[in-house]
Amino acid sequence: MKILIVEDNPDLRENILTFLARENYTCETAADYEQGFDKIMSYTYDLVLIDIMLPHGNGLQLLQELKSVRPETGSIIISAKNSLDDKVKGLDIGADDYLTKPFQLPELLARIKAVHRRNRLDGSDILQVGEIEINTSTREVTVGEKLLDLTPKEYDLLLYFASNNNRVLSKQTIAEHLWGDYADHLENLDFVYQHIKNLRKKLADTDAKNYIKSVYSVGYKFTVSPNES
Repeated sequence: MKILIVEDNPDLRENILTFLARENYTCETAADYEQGFDKIMSYTYDLVLIDIMLPHGNGLQLLQELKSVRPETGSIIISAKNSLDDKVKGLDIGADDYLTKPFQLPELLARIKAVHRRNRLDGSDILQVGEIEINTSTREVTVGEKLLDLTPKEYDLLLYFASNNNRVLSKQTIAEHLWGDYADHLENLDFVYQHIKNLRKKLADTDAKNYIKSVYSVGYKFTVSPNES
């Protein structure tokens, strides 16, 4: 999962970033309204954490901008203000949840997982795509009775593909999802091909179908027909 953290407090921002990175999430950060706006207009995220009180703008306005261009993106408002009006307004705009500071990082993680389940997995921890079963709670993947031994990046790649069934994903989009800001500094995207090659091989070793199709000069598409999903 790719997450954007929009928070002006540097200590809290780095604490959230470090904690979520340990949980194998790909995270990017923004320290003010303008940085947050540039990020949501330029990239796609599975979820955005937005502080209400931001330099150069308001987090609720940023949430409104996010929902105007990417309504499917999950969002959690975080704020030091325990104001009912702010909470109601944020939820009316489209926030999936609201968390008041101070909070414990494990609680934030639980909220993130809950939003992801509701938005992408219909409330379940299990994503079933064809023969492949992905347990997003344990990060285990099975094909039939066989457990796949995937690296963290291979797992993230498979989950990203499966969550975007039948959508063409460019190499750049895949790189940005898996590596965040770091992808902008890479000389080429050959490593994307290598990760996909390794994932394909591990799936083939379980006799799974070839769900990952190459789209010439564009990227890749994960395809599961309706009667398989």
